[in-house]
Amino acid sequence: MEEAELECPDSASEKRYFPESLDSSDGEEEGILACEDLELNPFDGLPYSSRYYKLLKEREDLPIWKEKYSFMENLLQNQIVIVSGDAKCGKSSQVPQWCAEYCLSIHYQHGGVVCTQVHKPTAVQLALRVADEMDVNIGHEVGYVIPFENCCTSETILRYCTDDMLQREMMSSPFLGTYGVIILDDVHERSIATDVLLGLLKDVLLARPELKLIINSSPHLVSKLSSYYGNVPLVEVRKQHPVEVVHLSSAQKESFESILRLIFEIHQSGEKGDIVVFLACEQDIEKAYEIICQEGSNLNPDLGELVVIPLYPKEKCALFKPNDETEKRCQVYQRRVLLTASSGESLIWSNTVKFVIDVGVERRKVYNPRIRADSLVTQPISRNQADMRKQLLGSSSSGKLFCLYSEEFASKDMRPLKPAEMQEANLTSMVLFLKRIDIAGLGHCDFINRPAPESLMQALEDLDYLAALDNDGNLSEFGIIMSEFPLDPQLSKSILASCEFDCVEEMLTIAAMVTAPNCFSNVPHGAEEAALTRWKTFLHPEGDHFTLINIYKAYQDIALNSTSEHCVEKWCHDYFLNCCALRMADVIRAELLEIVKRIELPCAEPAFGSKENALNIKKALLSGYFMQIARDVDGSGNYLMLTHKQVAQLHPLSGYSVTKKLPEWVLFHKFSIAENNYIRITSEISPELFMQLAPPYYFSNLPPSESKDILHQVVDHLSPLSTMKKDQKMCEKCPETTEPRCTVQ
Repeated sequence: MEEAELECPDSASEKRYFPESLDSSDGEEEGILACEDLELNPFDGLPYSSRYYKLLKEREDLPIWKEKYSFMENLLQNQIVIVSGDAKCGKSSQVPQWCAEYCLSIHYQHGGVVCTQVHKPTAVQLALRVADEMDVNIGHEVGYVIPFENCCTSETILRYCTDDMLQREMMSSPFLGTYGVIILDDVHERSIATDVLLGLLKDVLLARPELKLIINSSPHLVSKLSSYYGNVPLVEVRKQHPVEVVHLSSAQKESFESILRLIFEIHQSGEKGDIVVFLACEQDIEKAYEIICQEGSNLNPDLGELVVIPLYPKEKCALFKPNDETEKRCQVYQRRVLLTASSGESLIWSNTVKFVIDVGVERRKVYNPRIRADSLVTQPISRNQADMRKQLLGSSSSGKLFCLYSEEFASKDMRPLKPAEMQEANLTSMVLFLKRIDIAGLGHCDFINRPAPESLMQALEDLDYLAALDNDGNLSEFGIIMSEFPLDPQLSKSILASCEFDCVEEMLTIAAMVTAPNCFSNVPHGAEEAALTRWKTFLHPEGDHFTLINIYKAYQDIALNSTSEHCVEKWCHDYFLNCCALRMADVIRAELLEIVKRIELPCAEPAFGSKENALNIKKALLSGYFMQIARDVDGSGNYLMLTHKQVAQLHPLSGYSVTKKLPEWVLFHKFSIAENNYIRITSEISPELFMQLAPPYYFSNLPPSESKDILHQVVDHLSPLSTMKKDQKMCEKCPETTEPRCTVQ
């Protein structure tokens, strides 16, 4: 037994079994007195375990702990409290527990506590950590809710959730009546969902004076939040030991090589401590991972193995936190290298980090509403992000931060805060949500930063094309049903269309596969040919969407017929497929099917493999993705977007690239303007099918091009009856009538 347990007479084993082990009357009396002295956990009524007291000592050492009295006093006397603190000061784990204590003290008469997170991994990890600290069971008193996974019950007191899940909860419960305290954490991340919640909660707080709102943010955003919400109390938390900062501005042009050199130099120096490396994008993480693993095997074995861990903020299974087992193994491995990118600061939980390497730039997606496409732009990180990366070393007096940029670059080129996602992203899903919430009288949202009018108009226009709006600009019946799905509106429309075309089962599989992470694994150097050979077994002549169905069906067959999870993982490994992604697709599909059943949409028997079914799947896809059509203009794979003048190639992993059979017209799922302009997940369609399913007023708004002329010829070859019907539809829904409908409520 550990020394801490010996010092504490009320460890879990002693509390539950000590009284029964007594056999003398004197001892029995002592045992009863001992039981009476045990401290009970007010959240579950059971005696605290020895681990609770051990973790309590760790909690009391956190910088936030000194502010507990000040916070609780402000919470009692005010409706809104802002907590400003550095990274790893404890605000994300301790503030929610204190709020749970407040709700307990008033017997949950106004509800429990919910704490939002921007990233799925952080929500899961915080829930696990806090359940441990509160000495309760995960999924009962403390739980988490992330997209396509709910680990809570109706009795859960404190739940962590992603901000988009709390936003979705407002569709069924606009005033969030089940909560007495709402905590918006990491507001400085400026995600769309967090900004929407900040605006909508202004009205909710007016309607519910008993509701408390806590806003956790970095110091850089405090002044903006204070002016946004008025004069509200502020609890400030400061920590950190001094950190040695080394600027390596000379390495700016060859930063990638400099990073690798630095890692190996640190490892060979023999100084203890883990290394965190902030790279520009996920592609750099994958490249660095491969090189370090390859080169690391040639290092001096006496220094210990170099363990490389990639961290992706978007993935739940990519979180890193050392547990007891990995800490023991660390004695052998000696050093870990954690590779992450922008927003990866929240994924680092280890106190063993002694070195941080920061490139100072990030690759961001910036949406252009005029061409309906993302551009991948490399730009400097903000000063706030740079400070947060420095704060990862705050618990260590010997930490070193290596900045691959100059001090002048930091002062002149870095903005104070990173741009709000709302000002750089596609707003179609957000506008659909606001139209839905408008039904409850909360459609007006006072944003902390107004989105660009051009982006709002494009979002409204797209919703109009998708038939989600009526003639007054309100949600149509289609729009209400589309908002039920936690998907992009185009994908939701395709699922609704699949009900008409009798291919719901297949469309749900496609939706799950494109929503889950990429199902193809990163192929090790030298194994490319083997991977392509394996992947060819899944190729479908109709296109990549059909190939995804083949992969999912093969995975399901293996999962159903295998005797163990190990067999499934081995199969995925052999076929160079991402087992974690396929599991996620399975979960997503099950939830989408539940939604289809709940709203009683018709669902036909699966008929995958027949020509009629293949045509129906394409019709369903076109119903949602008619705005994402491209044509091979020269027969050599140069695809011109129908909506603008961007040219792209098929992605190398596309089935058409592998078989060298290039269709003239394709529907694509993704396109980003970058160094390599690729369209991803493509399937062949015919211009006749496009003209049959695209809204006429969308077609009439397309810019002049050779492709549009070809489509005009298709219209001319249609039967007179079809042409007359299209003309009639164009009169009913001509372009002049679309503009009045595109109004923000």
